[in-house]
Amino acid sequence: MARALRVLCFFSLAYSSQVFYYHVDPFKPMSGRFKDRVVWDGNPERYDVSILLWKLQFDDNGTYTCQVKNPPDVDGLIGEIQLSVVQTVRFSEIHFLALAIGSACALMVIIVIVVVLFQHFRKKRRAERAHKVVEIKPASESVPRKDSHADVRKEEEKLNQEKKASVSLEYTD
Repeated sequence: MARALRVLCFFSLAYSSQVFYYHVDPFKPMSGRFKDRVVWDGNPERYDVSILLWKLQFDDNGTYTCQVKNPPDVDGLIGEIQLSVVQTVRFSEIHFLALAIGSACALMVIIVIVVVLFQHFRKKRRAERAHKVVEIKPASESVPRKDSHADVRKEEEKLNQEKKASVSLEYTD
């Protein structure tokens, strides 16, 4: 089988530029744009007719057509591949991008932690203040009159001196 196999590869649909030819042995192009850039990588025993194209350039973008003839087959199998050459990103650009994204994520995490801690301590402070509030009810359930204001002030001072709690009383009429 390998003795009769022929592979002919072209660049573009118009067969404008021969890329590679194989018949019994691989024949690299002796001139042209693909000289010293095409290597046979196939194995006819395994039905593999691969070629490698090295040192890709932007003008290598396009359609590559390979015709494989394996007599006694009358028509050869025609395969097409569309190649798109793109610019690779240098390591320094990837490193900078990863650093920028990582820094932004770290900053967001720090901000969330600070906000959560702030709210936690704020709630804790409110809870401590709520425990210090003491409600004082007069002996009688009646609302204190304005003339007993001095008595209430004396009671506040007495509680403040005993350091049991800080008390503030309001009158409502």
